[in-house]
Amino acid sequence: PRRAIRWQSPSGGRRMPGRVILVPVLIRGMRSPMSTTGTPVNEVDHEFYRREVESFLPDRIYDAHTHLWSSATAGWTVPGAPDNVGLEEYNLLMQDVHGSRPTNALFIPFASSTELENRQSANQWVSEQVAKDPDNRAIFFIHPEDDPEWVRQEVRRLGLHGLKCYHTMSGVDPTWEADIEAYLPEPLIAVADEEGWVITLHMVKSRAVAEPKNIECIRRYCENYPNMRLILAHSARGFQPAHNLEGLPQLTGLDNLYFDTSVNCEPMAHQAIIRIIGHDKLMYGTDLPVSHMRGRSLSAADSFVWLDEQSPVWGEKHLKIDPVIVGLEHIRSLKWACWSERLSDSQVEDIFYNNAARLLGV
Repeated sequence: PRRAIRWQSPSGGRRMPGRVILVPVLIRGMRSPMSTTGTPVNEVDHEFYRREVESFLPDRIYDAHTHLWSSATAGWTVPGAPDNVGLEEYNLLMQDVHGSRPTNALFIPFASSTELENRQSANQWVSEQVAKDPDNRAIFFIHPEDDPEWVRQEVRRLGLHGLKCYHTMSGVDPTWEADIEAYLPEPLIAVADEEGWVITLHMVKSRAVAEPKNIECIRRYCENYPNMRLILAHSARGFQPAHNLEGLPQLTGLDNLYFDTSVNCEPMAHQAIIRIIGHDKLMYGTDLPVSHMRGRSLSAADSFVWLDEQSPVWGEKHLKIDPVIVGLEHIRSLKWACWSERLSDSQVEDIFYNNAARLLGV
């Protein structure tokens, strides 16, 4: 046993051995709801890690939602690391949030352009990186107009394990209100079903998983294509947990529906999945490079906001607040969710490693 979640105290637990190496990192030039500048990792993050995270994390991690990139295809970089972030750079950056724990991952390419050459370069990059470790996996970045048979051939050629869609490829204006079918069309679902692939879906629309159109599409895809495994990113994009509480009861009983937690800092979003769907369908994810931005997501009204380092909220009357990097806030939200749901050590290990490993055939 490596850590106990003390039910009398959300911050309790036994210290784990391990050295923490924190590398100065920040995000520059990323298309994100958060600020593109900020303070590198510092002693504030070190102290937060030691107090809030170190005693909670299991001995090994499977990161079910994270990105690798090259400067030729992505509009961001991480100072302190090369412009091209591959497997070696990823492993180093993960020590900021995981300490010395071994970490495997499902790597997601990201293309900042709809052009085929840009997308193919991104897919080729993750293919080269995932080949370096047989326990890692990666998926293929698609455009909704891609020919399904060509996608099948490319995923096989590159040795990848599924598909990644994104709303910015939809052609809908604004893309944040796109129907799922606009960027994940059914013919690509059919190929994924035939091949037994996973698909990572960042749904949009203002009410996320509470939107009737999203509910209908997810249920239809999962029921009609049972050999395809669908992963709803960001705890079902439940940055407003009320949406999860409302929508998830309508998505029960789908054996091929999964969730990753990536950068969602709301404990109730994770709790809703654990209680309504089951902890065995929830997988931890960092969403590097967002994990290394400073701030957090915050639910408000019937929506949510992202607080970044430049948000005018950190100077309160009683003290000055020093925000930590999102990846650490996210792990603490998972700790609180696991404590509130009274999960055992083995169930926490499922969320942080076993569920993803089983899904991905590791």
